[in-house]
Amino acid sequence: MSTEELPPRDSMEFDVVIVGAGPSGLSAAIRLKQINPDLSVVVVEKGSEVGAHIMSGAVIDPAGLDKLIPDWRDDPDCPLKTQVTDDHFYWTTESAAIRLPNFAMPPLMNNHHCYIGSLGDVCRWLGTRAEVLGVEIYPGFAAVEVLYGENGEVRGIATGDMGVARDGSHKPSYTRGMELLGKYTLFAEGARGSLTKQLIAKFALDKDSQPSKFGIGLKEIWQIDPAKHKKGLIQHSFGWPLGNSTGGGSFLYHYNENLVAVGFVVHLNYNDPYLSPFEEFQRFKTHPKVRSVFEGGKRISYGARAITEGGYQSVPRLTFKGGALIGCAAGFVNVPRIKGIHNAMGTGMQAAEHVAAALAAGRANDEIVDYENSWRDSAVGKDLFKVRNVKPLWSKFGTVIGVALGGLDMWTNTLFGFSLFGTLPHGKNDAKSLDPAKAHQPRPAPKPDGALTFDRLSSVFLSNTNHEEDQPIHLKVKDMNLQKASEHDVYAGPSNRYCPAGVYEWVDENSAPRFQINAQNCVHCKTCDVKDPNGNITWVPPEGGGGPNYQSM
Repeated sequence: MSTEELPPRDSMEFDVVIVGAGPSGLSAAIRLKQINPDLSVVVVEKGSEVGAHIMSGAVIDPAGLDKLIPDWRDDPDCPLKTQVTDDHFYWTTESAAIRLPNFAMPPLMNNHHCYIGSLGDVCRWLGTRAEVLGVEIYPGFAAVEVLYGENGEVRGIATGDMGVARDGSHKPSYTRGMELLGKYTLFAEGARGSLTKQLIAKFALDKDSQPSKFGIGLKEIWQIDPAKHKKGLIQHSFGWPLGNSTGGGSFLYHYNENLVAVGFVVHLNYNDPYLSPFEEFQRFKTHPKVRSVFEGGKRISYGARAITEGGYQSVPRLTFKGGALIGCAAGFVNVPRIKGIHNAMGTGMQAAEHVAAALAAGRANDEIVDYENSWRDSAVGKDLFKVRNVKPLWSKFGTVIGVALGGLDMWTNTLFGFSLFGTLPHGKNDAKSLDPAKAHQPRPAPKPDGALTFDRLSSVFLSNTNHEEDQPIHLKVKDMNLQKASEHDVYAGPSNRYCPAGVYEWVDENSAPRFQINAQNCVHCKTCDVKDPNGNITWVPPEGGGGPNYQSM
């Protein structure tokens, strides 16, 4: 069946359409209904259920929850139960961990008012709160197309067709996607959202901002020996196993009953094409300070996700006719604090308040300029402004000097309200940061022992990732010849290393390398969309409901 012969989509109309049931999307939906219970609000979510694709550390600053649901601590169903009681920072070498004194840390780095838990579970709980207010939530439906009106305004989105075979033909189960039309559409897709990318390009939303910057975060949840569990303890480190020129760090969070979340973040502006974030994560766990925590324990979950790291100067214009960007779709993570949930919720609420005011005034499908004009003076803008130079200083001077200068900059911003550096640029985007392979040497990978360190495939198994096998590959390579001539021949195939799920392989076939895509392994981290040196790989949503099914991540 050709495109011209496709049956028309069914359509539904709402006051507000929201793409993504993460913290920003659900906060926007709840706030809209709090302001006006008569508004019709729909949230479309590509995961099989709310929370299935949600992954974060997560130490959560409760500022967003306090504003959205002030009595959340009194709700027995709220999954946030563990408050931070102890906060440790370390500089690591291969054999030692040197603790940095807490008094030297800028006050904004204090975590004692924060809570440890699963962001996925928090989103599940927010989803139930939203539904009680009358929000319609459609999980298992991927938004694949932005719909425009006659004057170029956003009119809503279309969900993907179901039952399409890999060759593009229609299986007996074929079902046409739906059109969800709204007076305003909010895009809350998270880091590197596929529709967000299109909107930024179409409306040139980033023409006055710095390039977007990203990291990759890898995370495992372990159940450990109760004798080793220190409920409420969080620790962060930077240094080994990453070299001075590669930004990143780690976290260990003790919470609930004998659970520890361990994670590793690598900034995606690294230059060594042989570096593998997954392997460095496994190597990190062999550090004496870390290994002892997990000996005798059991790994129960694994996941990976891109993280927005550009901060204040990389936030694009948030509004356009008919819609707006909220949360990590636009990039509101506070990099030194490793926190973005409170800001995601904050921008969701801000956008909702401005949209509700516009609807009350009888407006529709115009630009909500008040949201764009106000976020920098809000708590979100002030949070990001104080730390705006930490990432560029780290990138420019390396970990040792960059972190020290970043700390100094946070202190001057906190104490005196200004920076000695002004507002620094980020420079080139992450795809352009790789050196040719000839400038580096391969690094031996740690051999997985199956007890503390693991391989990719056993890790992906724990993420409960699944895709309908007979469907179009959702990782689009624009030019296979370029992939061979550049990604393979010049950069030695870094996709095989930066992907944390074993999606990409260079397979020798008839004495020539062939690029193989194991799309069913994809955990939707979107690192390939960021890091391919030629921007030759584009991530698009697979059939709705596919991907990881994270539990309590």
